[in-house]
Amino acid sequence: MGTRARLVLLALLCLLPSRASADITAFLGSTPSPANRAVKGFAAGAGLIIIAFEFEYANAGEDPVSSAPALWTGMGNVLLQTPVAIAGIQPYVTTGGGLYRERLGERQETSFGVNAGGGVKVSVAGPLRLRLDYRVFTLSGDPLHGRVHRIYAGANLKF
Repeated sequence: MGTRARLVLLALLCLLPSRASADITAFLGSTPSPANRAVKGFAAGAGLIIIAFEFEYANAGEDPVSSAPALWTGMGNVLLQTPVAIAGIQPYVTTGGGLYRERLGERQETSFGVNAGGGVKVSVAGPLRLRLDYRVFTLSGDPLHGRVHRIYAGANLKF
């Protein structure tokens, strides 16, 4: 490696923030559209100061009585968050995309979806936080319901 390449690499390393963090969340919530059903899932992420990246998986059960399909989502998201908690609360906004599978009886659709939303991570004790989150999913392809809302609360562990 030449001297110029070493200097560029050193300069880039100096620009990286020294404070990185990661967290995992297990959550329970509700998907009220088209009918209220329980949703459960988990998220794992890592970030540098105000930008974080996460992967999340969630599964809402089917309710055949109200024609509400089961919905599985696997999304990669980008979060923009405050660099520190303010009075123990760290707000964030998020957007992302990934795969979904909607199923009602014999009908099934698997395609791409996007989501946007936001929430807060509330300090509880040490690395334990409460995470409250709201998302709107826009599903492509031919889903029964192209726009789905989700709200959840979860236990978040920061490390």
